[in-house]
Amino acid sequence: MSQPLHPATRSQRLLAGIERIGNRLPDPAMLFVALLFITWALSLVFSQFEYGLIDPRSGEPLRVVNQFSATAMTQFLSDMVTTFSHFHPIGVVLVAMLGIGVAEHTGFINSTLRAMLGVTARWLLTPMVIVVGIVSHTAADAGYVLVIPLGGIIFHAAGRHPLAGIAAAFAGVSGGYSANFVPSSVDPMLQGITQSAAQIIDPSVVLNPLNNYFFTAASSLLIVLVGWLVTDRYVEPRLRHSPIDDDVADETGMQTLGDVERRALRWALWSMLAAIALLCMSALPETSAWRGPEGLLTENGAPLMASIVPLIFLLFLLPAVVYGIMAGTVTSSKDVIEGMTKSMQTMAYYLVIMFFIAQFIYAFTASNLGILLAVKGAEGLQALGLPGALTISGIVLLTGLLNLFVGSASAKWALLAPILVPMLMKLGASPDLTQAAYRIGDSTTNIITPLMPYFPLVVVYCQRYIRSAGIGTVTALMLPYSVTFIVLWTLFLLGYWALGIPLGLQSSYTY
Repeated sequence: MSQPLHPATRSQRLLAGIERIGNRLPDPAMLFVALLFITWALSLVFSQFEYGLIDPRSGEPLRVVNQFSATAMTQFLSDMVTTFSHFHPIGVVLVAMLGIGVAEHTGFINSTLRAMLGVTARWLLTPMVIVVGIVSHTAADAGYVLVIPLGGIIFHAAGRHPLAGIAAAFAGVSGGYSANFVPSSVDPMLQGITQSAAQIIDPSVVLNPLNNYFFTAASSLLIVLVGWLVTDRYVEPRLRHSPIDDDVADETGMQTLGDVERRALRWALWSMLAAIALLCMSALPETSAWRGPEGLLTENGAPLMASIVPLIFLLFLLPAVVYGIMAGTVTSSKDVIEGMTKSMQTMAYYLVIMFFIAQFIYAFTASNLGILLAVKGAEGLQALGLPGALTISGIVLLTGLLNLFVGSASAKWALLAPILVPMLMKLGASPDLTQAAYRIGDSTTNIITPLMPYFPLVVVYCQRYIRSAGIGTVTALMLPYSVTFIVLWTLFLLGYWALGIPLGLQSSYTY
């Protein structure tokens, strides 16, 4: 029997305390029900006072509106269905997931990831596993169930410690969750919540779904390099003192692509490239219908910008269908519809949470509590005179701390955005910058919290090789990634800001 890893005693006590506290929290959906009632109650209390502040939206004196009044309650009920159905994140996420669902169902994503991992030299295994983990974000949770166990299998087959492969994959899939070369449903989901929060102060604010894309794409390189360094220089050397169990089955390598799969993947990738080429050709002419009123592809109102989510849907659907036909996983249109149906089944809980989030944001906005917090918070921050870099760093740390208790990226941002986005807008910071800071904090502590839904699954993956592995094992394994990521990624954002490099399409640093 092998010796278990020995994570720091203090770390174990801290995580045990976090787990006890986190287990007392209600389900995220019920959390927003509670927040809705708290908003109503606070609006009743604070509507009794005068604040001597000016509402920046109207120029009129700022007052809190009592949401317990008969008028407000009847309006809330009258608008409930519209509030939910028109809540921006819902439609864009579901449309993107339709195409991605078909790509998962037909095996296109599975084969693409296996192909990427199967042609890598031994010394490049670590960065390639992390890269594939990052790319897997495009397929929602596929990385957790596919890339992380494959990381262990590949490292073991190459004569390296399998837990190092699991750690590297986990770091890419979850620790670098907000870093991606490829746009995904996460982008429009967060942008929609950010836009709703920004409109508390300025109803005319419209954000691009890819408002952080340049930063997240550049962050991918940072996560790969830092993850590579931490894995090879710290994590794997430490694992040498923890040999795998003697009776673990010998794994000779991951399953390679068969001839049919390889041929299907080749045709699928060519079809995707052809579609991208056609899109580029249609967008290049100055008279292109993709261009906006000013003749630009990236301006507000440009059809290309408005079509980003449908394009993500089509650019996954086309190669997925081609792959399925060539591989035999699609024999009729029913198979395509089945893939879409399965992806929608996985979104059921998301829709439940979004219903309550939409109602909370409606009440929070209508009450004017958000704008009151923003104005007072901005006054307080201005009085402190903190540098902008310190304020942004504080948002990263606050998000990372909250992430230990609330795992859902959308739930956390729906909670924080109505406060942080307007407050920083009052200080002159753009919603794009605030969202980028949130994404760093949201990603970097995913890998050290047992409350993250897939954390126990990673423990099971480790137990395939070291049966004594537990929560402490995985936490100690991932803590170096978490600490390194949050420090260097925050510095990377501050440097990015200092250089004035655009965060994404139609983005800015100031408001």
